[in-house]
Amino acid sequence: MKKIVTFGEIMLRLAPPGYRRFVQADVFEATYGGAEANVAVSLANFGMNSLFVTKLPDHEIGQAAVNTLRRYGVDTSKIVRGGDRIGVYYLEKGASQRASKVIYDRKGSAIAEAKKDEFDWDAVFDNAGWFHFTGITPALSDNAAAACLAACKKAAEKGIRISCDLNYRKTLWGRDKAREVMSGLMDYVDVCVLNEEDAADVFSISAKNTDVESGKLSREGFTEVARILAGRFSFDVVGVTLRSSQTANDNNWSAMLYDGEECCFSDEYPLHIVDRVGAGDSFSAALIYSLIKGYATQEAVEFAAAVSCLKHSVEGDFNLVGLDEINSLVGGNASGRIKR
Repeated sequence: MKKIVTFGEIMLRLAPPGYRRFVQADVFEATYGGAEANVAVSLANFGMNSLFVTKLPDHEIGQAAVNTLRRYGVDTSKIVRGGDRIGVYYLEKGASQRASKVIYDRKGSAIAEAKKDEFDWDAVFDNAGWFHFTGITPALSDNAAAACLAACKKAAEKGIRISCDLNYRKTLWGRDKAREVMSGLMDYVDVCVLNEEDAADVFSISAKNTDVESGKLSREGFTEVARILAGRFSFDVVGVTLRSSQTANDNNWSAMLYDGEECCFSDEYPLHIVDRVGAGDSFSAALIYSLIKGYATQEAVEFAAAVSCLKHSVEGDFNLVGLDEINSLVGGNASGRIKR
């Protein structure tokens, strides 16, 4: 089985228990996560040969992050050690009409300061069939952007399929810088993943008859967005997650997949959210899995939407649902009744 390589930052996640606010917290629950690490864990959970690449400090906190990945079967053999600190993010869970909030503490992290030549991409991509990164990693620093570009060039040189989740984060960079950097990286990408806002934020391509704040999402509008993106950047596949929010706890969730010819939409799921972080990453992982397995377009989008639906029920960044649970949901069993 060929390796699936992901490249990015794994962070220490600190969150007040339950729905407490930051200002109420006297303790924080510590876990680990980050976009590309989340994808790597999901893929390993599906039985794939998953390798995660990053740079982490050579101290106990860095080692704890490595150990977490190893626990779930991710290959950590190409992680570079060094630097002074691991990135941190603080998460305050929203409830009802109060939104969730994330505060990043990532400046000067080991991966942000890593040089592109610290990674042996020839060795990393040996026997690899897929490479995945997100728009978060090049947003960390010019160094990280250069490393992403070097990785994409090497992967393309080796004929490896490349996917990217646009994942725009306004707290990490502005739209102009995102458009400049991501446009250059898109030249190497075969499969592009985005949410309902990313195309507008990064490439100024907005879905018509859509208002994300009110929850109005137009299927025709996102079909046009996918076609424009595929035409501009020669993507083979464009996947879009579609979230309609009623409150912080209750959303509707679906997805769309465009394969250059047809545009397929998944079933829509009503969600009562336990933890929404990592939902898009679980969609990316499931899409990668389904495309490697040769699923038809409709089958692939149903599978990926079901995986990411279930992720909302799992605490933490990592998606820890199994194929039986996923296939049960795809088959129509959405009751949530106890199994025993």
